[in-house]
Amino acid sequence: ISFVVNCETQKEVDYFWKKLTADGGEESQCGWLRDKFGVSWQVTPTLLIDMLHDKDSAKSERVMKAMLQMQKIDINKLKAAYAGK
Repeated sequence: ISFVVNCETQKEVDYFWKKLTADGGEESQCGWLRDKFGVSWQVTPTLLIDMLHDKDSAKSERVMKAMLQMQKIDINKLKAAYAGK
């Protein structure tokens, strides 16, 4: 069983990441984690989905590449990748 938490802000991403990894949870790649009960969660900003579905494939590819290097998703890094910075 796995769940997805869609967040609007980095503050929300940080909050859910901290709460779900507390007391023995484990971080993984691309916004995935396992809580202390062994349940898998993906904590993602809603902005990520929009970026990945952009009609400009170069932008979406940069965002995907950036995301693949993350554990907890960092919105500012995604925005920089999207902008080509």
